[in-house]
Amino acid sequence: MNLNQLETLLTISKTMSFRKAGELLNLTQPAVSAQIKSLEDEFGTLLVDRNQPVTLTDAGELFLEHAERILAIVGELKLKLADMDNTPQGLIRLGTTTSIAMQILPRVLSYFKNQYPQIKTTIHSMTSSQIMTSVENGSVDIGIGYLFEKTPSLVTSVLYYDTFELVVSPDHPLADNKRLPVSALQDVPLILLSPETAGRRFVDSVFDKHKLVPQIVMELSSSEEVKRMAELNMGAAIVSKLSIANELRMGTLRMIQIAELESSHPVGVIVKSGRYLNSAMKQFLSDLKGMPETQFLGTE
Repeated sequence: MNLNQLETLLTISKTMSFRKAGELLNLTQPAVSAQIKSLEDEFGTLLVDRNQPVTLTDAGELFLEHAERILAIVGELKLKLADMDNTPQGLIRLGTTTSIAMQILPRVLSYFKNQYPQIKTTIHSMTSSQIMTSVENGSVDIGIGYLFEKTPSLVTSVLYYDTFELVVSPDHPLADNKRLPVSALQDVPLILLSPETAGRRFVDSVFDKHKLVPQIVMELSSSEEVKRMAELNMGAAIVSKLSIANELRMGTLRMIQIAELESSHPVGVIVKSGRYLNSAMKQFLSDLKGMPETQFLGTE
């Protein structure tokens, strides 16, 4: 048995095809078949059902579970060996919300790229709850999001605090108000984030607490979409204060203070408890946590 055979079985389980697996692995179809046949002979059991579409047998599923663990251990070994030269390098998969990705990460990653050109980063946009899940299951390495929830399997560290604010177009009937009670929103058409987002769950809790039934005209998945609709005067919106700095400065949106919304919410980094951190991740976390809050709240 060798690692190539395990990788071949893993690829077949995903593609359900010897031919497609061969294309992905740069192997001929006979070579793929030979690797699987060799595994089956060594362990004395049928691992793959060759009928179309190709599937794993029960023995194959059990074998795959252990093969994935073996490959993960080998991958971790490679990371540890790569770290021995003490040069921060590698790939970091970041999971974060759309607004954070657009407002904060350009500044952070620009600095980081200049300091450590050998470290590569990819950004995956998702809701805060999805960030938690993705960090936990390993599909992203580091999350940056709202820390509304505590999970024993995750370690979090606060970077800064944000609030959620009511914003309207300058042409909106409420535009001349500086402050309003939350009760004033009872019959105001609202544009809100979608229910699965952390910001929306907070807003819903405020409305529930004050026994208000909001008139929701739009539910959108990102702050950027919410802001654009508010700028078009399609309704009043409630979004992260950090995300509206440019619009407030340009005058395309006006902010109205709602006392009941004035709660500070921690935004921070999320990593899986006990997971191995390669040199790239250690350096990124160290630099990120060392940055002053003003670095994140800048308005350039």
